[in-house]
Order: sequence, then structure tokens, then C-alpha cells
Amino acid sequence: MHSSQNIMINTVGIIGYGNFGKFLHELGQRFFPQIEFRVHSRRSEPDGETFFDLKTAAQSDIVIISAGIAEYEERMVAVLEHAFAETILIDVATVKKHTSELCHKHCGGKKFISIHPMFGPESYKKYRGDVSGFRIVVTDYALKNDTYQMLKAQFAAFGFNIIEMSADEHDKRLAETLFLTHYIGRSIIEAGFSRTDIDTLSFQFLMDAVESVKDDEDLFADVYHFNPYCKAVAERFHSAQEKVYQRLQ
Repeated sequence: MHSSQNIMINTVGIIGYGNFGKFLHELGQRFFPQIEFRVHSRRSEPDGETFFDLKTAAQSDIVIISAGIAEYEERMVAVLEHAFAETILIDVATVKKHTSELCHKHCGGKKFISIHPMFGPESYKKYRGDVSGFRIVVTDYALKNDTYQMLKAQFAAFGFNIIEMSADEHDKRLAETLFLTHYIGRSIIEAGFSRTDIDTLSFQFLMDAVESVKDDEDLFADVYHFNPYCKAVAERFHSAQEKVYQRLQ
């Protein structure tokens, strides 16, 4: 953006202020206290301090799109209408093939980076704000290499573990890990199981996992819909449950 060693980032726009958008805002203020954050949320009136209109938020040095996956394309197009030529767009969606394709389709020469932070407000709270080893997966980017390396080094210095893989590989692995955790968690909630005063350690771990995904029902549905590998994982788990049940009979 300016000199190769030192890209000037003074403003960051955050589009969407759900659970994860709020969390990103909190993290941003902690790690980059000198940067002005401009949040755009359709649920909050602009106040010129935290919340801004779409145009102002979009005309930042970096813009993070933290919208639901189903409306990602619509929000991206709206941001790109206002963004500056030098603005770097950051896609943080839980699915990566779908949103990488959107970046290539709409960014047309604009800078972008597709990442998936493999943590959220629950794990952040659980580790009392210690981010050492928290993983950020990078699946795609259109940035000058020195800009990318500088951003990578900056986040590594905070303790984050940066992992690079293709969007396809990310979605494949995510279906068998995070989605599977959600699937089991939702099943346990649906069946009405809960903690007791004689829980074993293993049941406590299981309920920790259930509680970490309990507020993400919309995300669960979106990931299933937009990640091409989730259907097969759900079927595989479902048929395994049937077999286990039959063996007990």
C-alpha cells in the first residue's frame, strides 16, 4: 500500500456484527489499539464512533466481511461498490471453496485474503485470552508477497499459528472435524441430554464441545449447505450410529 516494508493500516472496517463480528472487534482493539475500527451492522444505527454507514466502513484500508455465509456474496458486492482500489478485503467465512470463488468472481484485481480462524469467542474465553497456538488457516490471497509475509509475521508474533492449505482441503477437513462436532452437539441438544452432578471427565469434555457450538444453529445449516463435503460426513456418521445401535440389539 505504501512502502513495501511498512504498509500503512489506519482503518479497518468490519461488516456484520453477530457473535463473530463482535469477537473480531474485541480482538482487533486488543492487538491493534492504534487502528480505527469502523463497524457496519444493519441492526445498529451509525454513531460515528463504533458504528458507521456501509460506505464509510467499506472505504477502510482493510475490510473484514463477517456476514452469514448465505448473504456473503450480497455483502461482498455491496462493499466492493465503495471500497478504494487499495483496500484489502478479508474473507473469514467458515467455508472456503464457496467464498474463494466469490472473491475471484467479484474482486477483479482488488486485493483480498481468504482465511478461517479456527477459534471463536468460546475458546478465547476458555483460554482466558491466551491465543498462543490458535490456528488461522489461509486458503487463498491476491496480495503482493511482501504484504502477505508482513501480515503473516505480525500475526505469528502475537502467537497465532498460520497454516496454509487449499480451499478444497480446508473444506474436506472441516467437514470431518468442526461440522462433525456441530452435528454431534446438535444431536445431544435435540435429545435433551445435560450435565449432572456425577459427570465423568469424558462426559464433561463432551458437554464442553456441545456448549461451544450450541449458539451456532444458523452457521451449522449454512456450513452444511455451502460445504460440499458435509452431506457425506452426515450420512457416514448416521449409518455408523445405526450399526452401533444394531450391534447392541
